[in-house]
This record gives sequence, C-alpha cells and structure tokens, in this order.
Amino acid sequence: MKKKNNIFVSVAIGLIAMLFVACGEPTVRFDRNLLVGYWQRLSTLTDGQDCYRYNADGTGVTWDTGDDMTEAEGQPFTWTLTGDELVLIHEGEMGAKIPKTYTLKELTSSRLSYVDAYKVSYTFMRGK
Repeated sequence: MKKKNNIFVSVAIGLIAMLFVACGEPTVRFDRNLLVGYWQRLSTLTDGQDCYRYNADGTGVTWDTGDDMTEAEGQPFTWTLTGDELVLIHEGEMGAKIPKTYTLKELTSSRLSYVDAYKVSYTFMRGK
C-alpha cells in the first residue's frame, strides 16, 4: 500500500510541475514580411533620426541622420525574426560581429516596437 501511495504522489507532483510549465506565457509570432522596409525612430539624443532598412533577404543597414549619415554610409547587419525574438548581427570594424537581441512587442504595417535585454523600449514608424 505504501508503494502505491509513493507512486501516486510522484505522479501527482509530476503533473503539477508540467501544469506550471505549460501555463507559461505563450510566444507571440510576428509576420517577418511586415518588418521588411524602411523604419525611422526619433532620436532622444540628437536632432536626427535612427533609421533602419530591413531587406527581405535577411540583410539590412542602419544609420543616424543626426550624424549626417546616409543609408549608403550606414552600418550593415543581418537579421532573423523567430517568434517574438528579433536578432540583429551588426558588422563592426575589422569584421567583428556584434549581436543584439530584442523582444518584439508590436509589428504592424506602420509601427514597430521592441525591447532590448536591458528593458529599454524602442518604437519606430514606417518611413517613406
């Protein structure tokens, strides 16, 4: 009888543990096609704008108009979007790869919003 109780308790604990894991917050899936294009964010530190161009092939470029930069002079990156995780891998000087990971909060045809690992929020509007 004691052995049956131990098995019952073990099964009950296992089911409760699975219930807590299963009740986690579901990952939101965003349409990667909505990300493709030109996005701009008003910079809080300069008079310019942080600009990003996401290409359909997973490449992109970023530049800051406050630094008197153009898209042609921008920093290239590659990007992936899986669920709500956006990863940009910037191409730094001397071939250095600099990954940055963001959690998307909103992605529509006109608005993009995400949060970085330090809980800093970024919001962009689709550019023209």
